[in-house]
Amino acid sequence: MADFERNMLNHYNLTNPFPVEWPAEKDLSDASDEEKIQPKSKSNAPIRRSKSRYSALERTGGEARKSVPGSERTGDGVENLVQKDEPDPLGGSDSVVRVLRYKGLPVEENTRLRNRFMLSSTTFSPALFLSQVHSTASTQSLLQGLEFLSRSIDQKSASLKVLVESNFERFVKAKSTIDSVYTEMRNTGAEPGDASNAHSRQTSRSSNTHFRNISGSGPSKSPGRGFDKPLPTPLAETKKKNALTKESEFGVQGIKAPLIEVAVKAEEVWGPALGGREREKSLKAVSTALEKYRGIFEVGGSIADSIKRRDYEALIEDYTRARKYADEARNLANAASTATRQQSSVTITDPQIYQIIVTAQMWADVETQIEDCKRDLWRRLVGIQTNLHASATASSSTATSTSVAGVPLGIDGGNQQPEEHMEIIGVLLELGVQDNPIWVWLLSRYDYLKNKITATSERFKIEIEVVRRRLAAGPKPSPQVAASYLRSSSSSSSSTSTLPTKLRGDSRSTMTLTPRRPIDTADVITLWEGIYTSLNTLLALRGGILSEVIDFWETAQSFIDGRTQRTLPVGNDGQSRRHHRLSLDGVQDLQKGLDELVNLIRESVFSFFADPPIDDISALFSPIPTSAPDTPATPYPPTPKSATLTPSLAFKDSRFNLDPNSIQQGQQPPPPSPRLGEEWEKFAFWPPYANSLSGVHYLGRMLVLIGTAASQMAAMSPIGANGGTLERLRSLVGGARERSVQAVCAAWNRDAERCKAMEDWTRAPGTRDVTRMPAYFAAFHGNVLSGMQKLLYISEALTKPGPADVVLPPPTKLLQMVRAQFVTSLYKSFGGMVENARDSQTGKPPPNGAEATENEWDASDPPDGLTSPAAAADNAAISTSSGGNLTTLTTIAQPINANDVSVRMLLTLSNLQTLRTDMVPTLITQFETAFSVKLTDESKKIRDDLGQIDARLFQLYTRPAIERLSRLIRDGVQSPNWAPRGGRPTEVRQYVYSALLSLVLVHTQVSTTAASLTPQIMSYLLEQTSRELLDAFKLRPRYTLAALMQATVDVEFVAQTLSQYTTDRASEIQAQIYQELDRGTDSDARARLQNELPEMRMILKTLRESSKTEL
Repeated sequence: MADFERNMLNHYNLTNPFPVEWPAEKDLSDASDEEKIQPKSKSNAPIRRSKSRYSALERTGGEARKSVPGSERTGDGVENLVQKDEPDPLGGSDSVVRVLRYKGLPVEENTRLRNRFMLSSTTFSPALFLSQVHSTASTQSLLQGLEFLSRSIDQKSASLKVLVESNFERFVKAKSTIDSVYTEMRNTGAEPGDASNAHSRQTSRSSNTHFRNISGSGPSKSPGRGFDKPLPTPLAETKKKNALTKESEFGVQGIKAPLIEVAVKAEEVWGPALGGREREKSLKAVSTALEKYRGIFEVGGSIADSIKRRDYEALIEDYTRARKYADEARNLANAASTATRQQSSVTITDPQIYQIIVTAQMWADVETQIEDCKRDLWRRLVGIQTNLHASATASSSTATSTSVAGVPLGIDGGNQQPEEHMEIIGVLLELGVQDNPIWVWLLSRYDYLKNKITATSERFKIEIEVVRRRLAAGPKPSPQVAASYLRSSSSSSSSTSTLPTKLRGDSRSTMTLTPRRPIDTADVITLWEGIYTSLNTLLALRGGILSEVIDFWETAQSFIDGRTQRTLPVGNDGQSRRHHRLSLDGVQDLQKGLDELVNLIRESVFSFFADPPIDDISALFSPIPTSAPDTPATPYPPTPKSATLTPSLAFKDSRFNLDPNSIQQGQQPPPPSPRLGEEWEKFAFWPPYANSLSGVHYLGRMLVLIGTAASQMAAMSPIGANGGTLERLRSLVGGARERSVQAVCAAWNRDAERCKAMEDWTRAPGTRDVTRMPAYFAAFHGNVLSGMQKLLYISEALTKPGPADVVLPPPTKLLQMVRAQFVTSLYKSFGGMVENARDSQTGKPPPNGAEATENEWDASDPPDGLTSPAAAADNAAISTSSGGNLTTLTTIAQPINANDVSVRMLLTLSNLQTLRTDMVPTLITQFETAFSVKLTDESKKIRDDLGQIDARLFQLYTRPAIERLSRLIRDGVQSPNWAPRGGRPTEVRQYVYSALLSLVLVHTQVSTTAASLTPQIMSYLLEQTSRELLDAFKLRPRYTLAALMQATVDVEFVAQTLSQYTTDRASEIQAQIYQELDRGTDSDARARLQNELPEMRMILKTLRESSKTEL
């Protein structure tokens, strides 16, 4: 059935017995078919013959003549004899294609691939055929297939024998034809006279060609030729040379000479090799030896290949094998030497001698390669430092061993891949070395870290100083600019939470909704970030140099304890076991090296904080070596390239980008900043013109970094056991803290002087009686206090309590410094507020573009472009938080007439009262809580001094009104027309109305500006008015009844009009007035006055009713 199916597919040129579509190749007609002449009838019409319905698939006669069954035609029309399918030549299957199709190979689409499985193809691959078609065949089945193939070949040979016997006559005729052809080839090119030996037919055929005369030719002058002989042509000469005659050496005359020369050369080359039996035996012996000692000859090349591929496992195996061969040869040589000395009859044989010789040559070559490999391994071991920490950092995010468990990366026996240096150390120990690779690696690691710490610290100090100089050379921020950043502290929710409820307002007020703004200029913030980044590069526990030092010590500790060596090889016969243990001197050297690295880091950071700014920055612009020196052959580390100064900071501002190349080409480095007497000139870590807010923020972060780093360094056992280093680490933390506090206190003092510029004369959203100044004041000082608390205690540092604790509590000296600066800053802020109220020329723009001074700020002018954004943002927050209440919005956001000094004084008085009652006590409580001290004396003194400041400003505000009242009252009482000329007075005098009107104006101003001050101011003015009346009445010597009645009416009218502001002091003064009036009159007038009192009460009532609308 299978044969039938295959024959059918071959007959119809199909690949599938059940096709689902018409084969595309059948659409292309054969050109030979189109050229066939169709038979025609008598009417010249083609005769239509009946055809099979599958005739389009069948082959035509021409195809049958040109093809064999199963052959195919390629896409370009070229036919071949490769069949589309064949039975398995080993008898396994009747269709190879079906087996391959079952295995998923695209043999139907890929003709080239299919031909590699067809036995009839010239590209047949036996190996591929067996691996695919017989991939699962057993040895027995393959042997059976071989027997089947042998029988098939024998059957074909028998068929050929039968073919020859049945066609013997045809073979004889073919032989005759071949002889005739040979005779004709032999006579080709022979002379006419020589043709007698040829066949008669050949002679007659050639006579017509060779005996023709050339017409018009003269007699030939060639010797030996007659006039009737034609001249030979080049073609004839060639045929004659190639003729199969004796004269032409039967056609080989032309190549005889080259063949002789080749034979001579071959004799010279191969003659000695094939000369005799001894040579033959020698060659056989060499061949036998080569086969016998194949392993010895191959081990050298295998080692070279392993070194080239860095396949160290194969290298160790090959080297062990080579050492085994060398040991065998050495034993043979030793045995022969021993036998010679003992004159034994045992002699060494020639094969053994040969084995010793070839082994010695092999071992010499292997030793040379191994030494070269060792030198390369040493070079890689000491040069691996630059990439070690980068790989450790990358793997630390996915691994959990690292430094937590005290085991270095890649040595904890987990699923991590071994580190490269461990692999190299293992190979060196396996190969056998004199120097200890563990010690060499630790030494090179120490040298690399030492150079890196030195270069990094020098680099970042110089870079920071360059940026400081460029920033100092820029324009100094004006007080308005500085104040705009000091105000930003009030937008922090953390600072707002410390404010009293009255000033915070509800949750929708501007204090909590205004977004956080920058706390300093962009250039200062950029420099702060650069300083922090530099310290982080040096001290970070993840990705910093300190983390590399900690990893170095953990690795060294694991080698000291012997944990890592458990997985390292011991070498041949344990010769590398001596390298597994570090000597006591080596351990001490490692501990000293760690101490030196820690001191380098400590000294670098300490000098940055303790020393003044550096003057020499030439190291930044020195030429950088283009290449490092070559690694020496000895296993000692070279100076790495990382020791050179390379840029480490990236500043956002292009002015701060450093280009050493451009400076080397002629540009000068920035000159030292001028000495202006500023406090920041003493500190290398302080950006010029930075305020205290940014200082406490960034210095707090830096001290946390320093405290954590110092604690981690002290936690390493050699450092914790070294009292001197531990004390130096404590001095590092303490020194950096002290210098930071000094710098912040200096900036805090300067910012307190500039606090007055924070006043924007805008009402606070929580109350209309005060401006935003109290909130700004409390937020600024509160934030500085919070930052100071973090600076002094470094509470966020990751410390380890115990004897090795290096973050100690702050000393009393620092607490006293902060305590004194806190009180000083409060006083300076109070003074600035009073200065704002009194001086109307504090904030106007400087004339002629001059730089603004601290006393040139005028609250009466509208906020400039530097201050208005803050006010605009706050107003926007107010409008957002009003919830659509236009009345509240109008009331809160109504403008203040800051041009009026009286308005400024009233608001300042209100602000001072708020500070005295709410803000200052809150700040004092915050200080006492933060630093665990009591400010009893300072608190009392601050309250008293603040009361005095308030009293002075109060007197300053009321003095003009009192002077006006005094003038009006004195002039009125001393007027000649003051006393009535006769009878009872019917009204108060005009001076009383004028004085009351002046008080009404003051009341209006106070109630609309700071309503909370109205009772205090009006009561005080009432007291002063009463005192002025007393003094004025004392100036008159005598009072008549009419004058007594007029004075009584004036005094009572004033007292009743201002009755709601009456105080005990005012009542006391009024009593003194009546006593003074009694002394100036007689008893009769006093008696008569008692009778007039009812009438006078009616007059006062009438006057009060008539003046109610006016007063």
